[in-house]
Amino acid sequence: MRACTRIAHRARTVASGLLLIAAAATLAACSTTAHPPAPSAAATPDYRYVIGPGDNVNIVVWRNPELSQSVPVRPDGLITTPLVEDLPAMGKDPTTLARDIEKALAKYIRDPVVTVIVTGFVGPQSESIRVIGEAQKPAALPYRQKMTMLDVMIAVGGLTDFADGNAAVLLRPSDNNAQYNVRLRDLVKRGDVSANVDVKPGDVLIIPQSWF
Repeated sequence: MRACTRIAHRARTVASGLLLIAAAATLAACSTTAHPPAPSAAATPDYRYVIGPGDNVNIVVWRNPELSQSVPVRPDGLITTPLVEDLPAMGKDPTTLARDIEKALAKYIRDPVVTVIVTGFVGPQSESIRVIGEAQKPAALPYRQKMTMLDVMIAVGGLTDFADGNAAVLLRPSDNNAQYNVRLRDLVKRGDVSANVDVKPGDVLIIPQSWF
């Protein structure tokens, strides 16, 4: 009888322990969704593309074809063109860069008119959308105006089988590192368009692993 009593007591202890573990796991999973939902609209109408290392810029100097050419933005953020050496390009929009080139060329030609066209978009790292965790292809993506969470998920190939998509967190440095909950499973697996939200330059998407 005493042996049976001891076995029953141990069984109750083990069962209680399992319940506590399950409860702790549930609370941990719930804690990852303690953030407010991400705002559905975040794009700003006055956004202008910012040039970054790896971009190619096509520089057209009106009536001066010998000065017109396509050049890459070097890793240090500078460009070199005929008559203009080591001009900063990183962090500028194309219009601002065109005006800077005009000022530099004014030393050599009269009233230069310059147009800058960006090709091979990469952009600066500070504006990339970074996706880490349980994505099929974690990546840093160039930001595009009106880019949404659905665009991001298509680019990274969706969620892995182990992802807790509805517990994903969006970290937004442009909002003082605010953290928001995004419902990726509802968006990707169920096609719930109400879960689709805008992203902003510099956003970081963190997709946790499911506990179950």
